[in-house]
Amino acid sequence: MAEVTGKAIDWKLLGRVMHYVKPYRRTFVISAFLTVLLAVLALIQPMLMQRAVDNHIVVNDYYGLVFIVCLMIAQLVIQTIAQYFQTFMTNSLGESVIRDLRIDIFNHITALRLRYFDKTPIGVLITRTVSDLETIADIFSEGLISIIGDMLLVVAIIICMLAEDWKLALITLIPMPLLFASTYIFKEAIKSSFQDVRTHVAQLNTFLAEHISGISIIQYFAREDQEMRKFNNVNAKYRDANIRSNWYYSIFFPVVEILFSVCIGLLVWYGCKRILSDEQLSQISANPKGITAGTVLMFITLLNLLFRPIRQLADKFNTLQMGMVGADRIFKVLDTDDIAPNNGNYTTPIKGDIQFKDVWFAYNDENWVLKNINFHIKPGETLALVGATGAGKSSTINILNRFYEIGKGEITVDGTNIDDYEVGYLRSRIATVIQDVFLFSDTIANNISLNNPNITREQIVAAAKDVGAHDFIMRLPGGYDYNVMERGATLSAGQAQLISFIRAMVYDPAILVLDEATSSVDTETELLIQAAIDKLMEGRTAIVIAHRLSTIQKADRIIVLDHGEIMESGTHQELLRIENGYYRKLYDLQFNSAGISR
Repeated sequence: MAEVTGKAIDWKLLGRVMHYVKPYRRTFVISAFLTVLLAVLALIQPMLMQRAVDNHIVVNDYYGLVFIVCLMIAQLVIQTIAQYFQTFMTNSLGESVIRDLRIDIFNHITALRLRYFDKTPIGVLITRTVSDLETIADIFSEGLISIIGDMLLVVAIIICMLAEDWKLALITLIPMPLLFASTYIFKEAIKSSFQDVRTHVAQLNTFLAEHISGISIIQYFAREDQEMRKFNNVNAKYRDANIRSNWYYSIFFPVVEILFSVCIGLLVWYGCKRILSDEQLSQISANPKGITAGTVLMFITLLNLLFRPIRQLADKFNTLQMGMVGADRIFKVLDTDDIAPNNGNYTTPIKGDIQFKDVWFAYNDENWVLKNINFHIKPGETLALVGATGAGKSSTINILNRFYEIGKGEITVDGTNIDDYEVGYLRSRIATVIQDVFLFSDTIANNISLNNPNITREQIVAAAKDVGAHDFIMRLPGGYDYNVMERGATLSAGQAQLISFIRAMVYDPAILVLDEATSSVDTETELLIQAAIDKLMEGRTAIVIAHRLSTIQKADRIIVLDHGEIMESGTHQELLRIENGYYRKLYDLQFNSAGISR
């Protein structure tokens, strides 16, 4: 992935980020104004210190000194208040921007086709929506506005020093070219190391997301030690990347301190030399612009103010750069157009007439998974799809839901091409019960309704009773308010499957899809829900995928798929009469080997 690493600031990319600032223009303007104000206020104290020494201390003017001290206190109070509001508002601005960006990226990710997730690790997307977004907030809190303020302060200090005494300023600032050169070198080095850190953060997140999700497999096969060694390797690379960045800091800051000391030494040497010179002593009364002790003290204070932002400037530039890198990654996700086109506007009630016409489909646009598929399901009919693993059964369901787009042919529902339906509406009328049930870390009731406010508790309970799950739910602590934890970890596979059936029931779909829906339940539970399935199918078009042929014998039609092609089609009895047929072989393999007669 190309990164925005070749430029200090990618203005086009920055413009896209600033687009999210528009709703917060007032906050941005006030933050910018306070930044300029702070740069001006910072110069007041050194000037007051000079006047306190030259105009009051040396002449024992007590009341004049008290007045200057009061002014300095007032300046510090104003500066503190301004700093508070500037910090608060820039951080608030950054958090508001990333909140809006996070909403946009989440909405975009949820709209992407499934094939995007087939090739993009979940850990990478987590990194994009969490840590990469946080770097964008830093653009405002520690980056762009802060850099502008620091640069204004540096320019103002240099102008002030030159205006006060240009000779002293030039002598004092002799080491500045070395400082700017070392700052540039540090900026380039730390930029590369930060990019390395971000890359290893994504790798670490990906590793953790995959291995925590698959922890049961690791434990089943006693892979803890092997996976720990892999994690140690990934973690060590992340550690090394951070150490490299810290190493650059450990060199840069001592260099800055040395150069600062040199500047102070030159200032004291040249300033004292002029103060003590006979020429300066003879002209001091006639030349109010001559060097005084107050001038030297003022220059020392200005040097402190000058070096403080310069120390941080390279770091802030890289904070800005990392924010731009994060923004680049975020916008690459937002620019991903792998979204099912939603140009249709059909939202008319669906009866469930489904027709596949010469449908071809491939996941990678090269190897066809489905080849010339043709079938017609009338409203209320049940179609069963059988075949070996990889035959294309689940792919048929995926393209019906428009999770993937077909390569050739046409799919119609009630005579209308599925592309003409509004995607959300089409999917809401198709309820799918899959083998690998996903339950959120939430209550049973919310997992059934998916937080749909239109589904009442009464509907949930009624559906649970129809499925036969009401009794087991009521035995759980809290009943329907029982939290099933992440992925339904506190429920058995059969109980989770029952929850998915209730979910399908309460949504009252026009089309029901059962994708190996009973393969994860025991025989007793399968018998329990079989009656509920029959009831759920009444008046609905149903597509059933099953390895257990006993569950599809009542289907109006059975299609046998092999390598993406329809090999046979007919009723259970019709297919059994085909000698050496695919279905007959599957049936004999399941039943005759168990000693069960037809």
